[in-house]
Amino acid sequence: MADRTFLDRLLRRPAASPRPVAPARQRIARGGPRAEYDGATLGRRAAGWRRTQRDANGELSPAVAAALRGIARDLVRNNPFAARGVATIANNMVGTGITFQVYRDGRIDPALNAKARAHFDTTACDSGGRHDLYGLQLQAARAIVESGAVVMRRRWRRGSDGLPLPVQLQILEPDYLDPSKHGPLATTPGVTGGYMLYGVQFSPIGAREGYWLYSGHPGSARATSLGSTFVPAADVAHVFRADRPEMEHGATWLAPIVLRMKDFADFEDAQLTRQKLASAFVGVVTGEDDGAAIPGIQTEDGVLADDREPLDYIEPGTFQYARPGEEVTFSSPPGVEGYADYTKVSLRAIAAGLSVPYEALTGDLSGVNFSSGRMGWLEYQRSLSTWQWLLFIPQFCGAVSAWMIDALEMIGENVDGVTVRWTPPGREMINPADEVKASRDAIRAGGKTISQWARERGEDPDTFLAEAVADFKKLDELGLVFDCDPRRVTAVGNPAEAAPAKSTEPA
Repeated sequence: MADRTFLDRLLRRPAASPRPVAPARQRIARGGPRAEYDGATLGRRAAGWRRTQRDANGELSPAVAAALRGIARDLVRNNPFAARGVATIANNMVGTGITFQVYRDGRIDPALNAKARAHFDTTACDSGGRHDLYGLQLQAARAIVESGAVVMRRRWRRGSDGLPLPVQLQILEPDYLDPSKHGPLATTPGVTGGYMLYGVQFSPIGAREGYWLYSGHPGSARATSLGSTFVPAADVAHVFRADRPEMEHGATWLAPIVLRMKDFADFEDAQLTRQKLASAFVGVVTGEDDGAAIPGIQTEDGVLADDREPLDYIEPGTFQYARPGEEVTFSSPPGVEGYADYTKVSLRAIAAGLSVPYEALTGDLSGVNFSSGRMGWLEYQRSLSTWQWLLFIPQFCGAVSAWMIDALEMIGENVDGVTVRWTPPGREMINPADEVKASRDAIRAGGKTISQWARERGEDPDTFLAEAVADFKKLDELGLVFDCDPRRVTAVGNPAEAAPAKSTEPA
């Protein structure tokens, strides 16, 4: 028990409870105990770090996401390097289109494949009637890079619409998601409810149940109602790059470089202004008599001329009149040295932030030789393959596959064992003479298959081999022998030994 003071005893008050002693706080700073990791040490050098413990969705709040999208779109509209960066990623990720083949039990189904292509290889698949499937892919890829995500909605159509398949695709920007739909859902006794996260509704176990979508774009120029409706997850594909676990919304890919691009644009403006000032030669005309009319500005009676204004700016070839006694002093702006070096450093950092080669971003091939160009292109191909096979094909093309099969079943087709395979576009060879020879040798040595080589060129292996069989059959019927026929000609151009013909007699 704490000791009572004289005043406590005089007033007969109980002793006050002892004040708890605050635990000693460890200061991780200069001169005190240091953290085991230098990056966790507090001090002047680490004062600028933003150490947050929020998850990916807490960091990417609707306000932050909207601000980033607005900045990214402004950059793409007005900054040539931002526009080029978005275009080169989308063009190489999708190219002329990630094509598909409809299979049944591991083999191409010609009938279903023809019906699907009659719909998706034409503008019939677009709810807007402007693009085929591959044009929608390119539009979606651009939205993913620029806005951070894209929303694709399935629209069912009636048979009276006359479409090959009763379904169409609608590409929407992520702005359509209603961020006000956020928080826990209403629950009933004994039943655990789900929750909403900025327009996406989840079940109690975290499965996506659907999306709350506006009936129109919030920034639309046309008058639309901003009310949102619930759309089941089966009819929506929300495609974005999830950089962190449990990330439910995507951020623009330009986020790491927006400030650097702004600084670089400001630097270019300052350099341009300096060059304009340096090229502006101004002549100053001064009158001889005090009180006389100012030539070119005042008339003889001292009235300001209507068609001549005092000049407060300069441009090349300007002659300015001054009053007697006035003196014009020009500043000597300091020269901006190292413009080319700073430009390259900045653009290389921008290219690194977008994960694209510097040469692809700028078109500058001045310092590239064959070896360095090939190494940079191979690294870029790995990034593109990652974006294709781990992002775009599973999320975008996977949804199209499911909706395609549902539409085929809707028109009465048997879809048992039906699957859809996707083939990205091929890559142009840097040195075809050497690369074709290397692939041929790898196939002959067993290190690569013909199907693998066909996929590398952006072709479906089954379609390629079927065409090869048809071509060889036609050559045999016509009695033609070409060097491209390995059955007849060896790699060095000599006639090959005829393979024994297969017997067509029953055993």
